[in-house]
Amino acid sequence: MLSYLKTTSHHHDFQKLTALFDEFLIDIDGDEKDFFAQYNQIYIDNVIVCYENDIAVGCGAFKKSDTQVAEIKRMFVPIEHRGKGIAFKILSELEVWARELNHTSCILETSFKLEQAIDLYKKSGYRFISNYEPYIGVESSVCMQKVLK
Repeated sequence: MLSYLKTTSHHHDFQKLTALFDEFLIDIDGDEKDFFAQYNQIYIDNVIVCYENDIAVGCGAFKKSDTQVAEIKRMFVPIEHRGKGIAFKILSELEVWARELNHTSCILETSFKLEQAIDLYKKSGYRFISNYEPYIGVESSVCMQKVLK
């Protein structure tokens, strides 16, 4: 059974998972890793850590982009826990939380190389948009948006 903890980016399980995510992204981001790292090492108030049998199996977060838009950040499920719908459930929980805080849409940035992530976002109702700051002109970036209902 899955359970969810709403917390901040200071939580130790979130920090462990995002450290694993950063290692995973080194191969994905290549020469651009330092550019992306500066946007990932930020404090975030709205974090969800997902647990299965008291083991942290995934995480995600959002930060306020503006008064009505939440930016999805740091979505990650370790490889050994993928294929169980965990990322979909975390994303859904983040959207509910964002809605509760009066956000009307969510945006996100990911790498075009992360095809599974893009598939997840498309299945969750996200649509491609023009790259937003600071990703304008970054060829490896894909930006997406979902209007929250």
